[in-house]
Amino acid sequence: MTFTRFPDLAARALAGSVVYANDELFAERENLIKPGPAVFSTEDFGHKGKVYDGWETRRRREPGNDHAIVRLGVPGIVHGVVIDTAWFKGNYPPYASVEATCVEGAPSPAELERASWETIVDKSAIKGDAENAFEVTDRRRWTHVRLSIYPDGG
Repeated sequence: MTFTRFPDLAARALAGSVVYANDELFAERENLIKPGPAVFSTEDFGHKGKVYDGWETRRRREPGNDHAIVRLGVPGIVHGVVIDTAWFKGNYPPYASVEATCVEGAPSPAELERASWETIVDKSAIKGDAENAFEVTDRRRWTHVRLSIYPDGG
């Protein structure tokens, strides 16, 4: 993971934010960009069940997948992506992909849905309770990334 030597463009310290997620029933989308390693406690239960330090969606009953859009705090070149599934041992999605776009200003989630997205991490198998690292070779400048999980949940 040589790309981790570069700054985390999605970091909250740089004003990164998760501007949209189509589902966040079990765990909030903001967990996607929390700094530091994921935390786990056997005692933490909330009104939605076991509390996980990650983004967790419900299982779908219809076709499709879930996705979340992250506004990079600083537009730039994405050299790599880590999809961290720490503590998700049975309820993680088996596949994920990442797309990116460049839309200046403060676009709404609806405007971002209509934007032109480029795949920077193909749909790939991921493991549970692991740091799934993917190098990105596309050297264009981006303002937003979209994480998709397949089929859903976790």
